[in-house]
Amino acid sequence: MPTTLLEAAPNTVLGNVIVVSGAFIILLILLRAFAWKAITGVFAARAKKISDDIDAAEANNKQAADLVKQRQAELAGSKEEAANIIQVANDTATQNRAKVLATANEEATSLKKRAKEDIEQERKEALNSVKGEVANISVQIAEKLIGQSLDATAQSELIDSYLAKLGE
Repeated sequence: MPTTLLEAAPNTVLGNVIVVSGAFIILLILLRAFAWKAITGVFAARAKKISDDIDAAEANNKQAADLVKQRQAELAGSKEEAANIIQVANDTATQNRAKVLATANEEATSLKKRAKEDIEQERKEALNSVKGEVANISVQIAEKLIGQSLDATAQSELIDSYLAKLGE
């Protein structure tokens, strides 16, 4: 009795290998003839889809990078605009301050001038008032000293000379 399978049918194993190999070759030929184009078409379509997806991703990445640059430029522009607005506000405040100070100085000068004019006017009025009183008193003193009356012209000359001496 045979102890191994090879001993029992050495031709059967070899025949099986030949039949299986032949069937495999026929299967490859049939696949090549009928299904190879469909299989390679699927692989080509998949490769094209992957390539298109990669291209779309790169385009989206470039577009996103461009948007980032645009936003950064807009942000820089906004910062510059804000700085300009602040500068304009500071300049306007400085100009307003200068105008207010100029107006205040003008008003102070005007008030000072008006006060000097008022003082001068009151001084003149006081001198005129004193002049009238001094004239009356001096006429009375002169009449008592001289013992006679002075006429208007002599009285006026006496008063003027007395006031001239007071003014010096």
